[in-house]
Amino acid sequence: QVQLVESGGGLVQAGGSLRLSCAASGSIFRFNAMGWYRQAPGKQRELVAHISSGGSTNYADSVKGRFTISRDNAKNTVYLRMNSLKPEDTAVYYCNAERYYSGSVTSAYWGQGTQVTVSS
Repeated sequence: QVQLVESGGGLVQAGGSLRLSCAASGSIFRFNAMGWYRQAPGKQRELVAHISSGGSTNYADSVKGRFTISRDNAKNTVYLRMNSLKPEDTAVYYCNAERYYSGSVTSAYWGQGTQVTVSS
């Protein structure tokens, strides 16, 4: 059973920084990709950042230049460094891990989420 446990959320003032962590049970090499999503009240869950097993990354336009996703394979952990936070970054942030086969997602796993609140 795959478990993803997020931590690092909290309350921060606009312009501040936070680092989210996602610890996986077992090796993250099992996954083709891992990522961070967020969901604000009344909105759909959206992709924030994504990192492949090879280390390629991509970001939502709204966070480019401010957020950085990284992975520590030895610790089976993925991080999201968030700088220059804005009130519109307020959301529950979820860690995601996926396996692919022939270009399609065959398995997807989610953490329980961690709240990030940015005050103006």
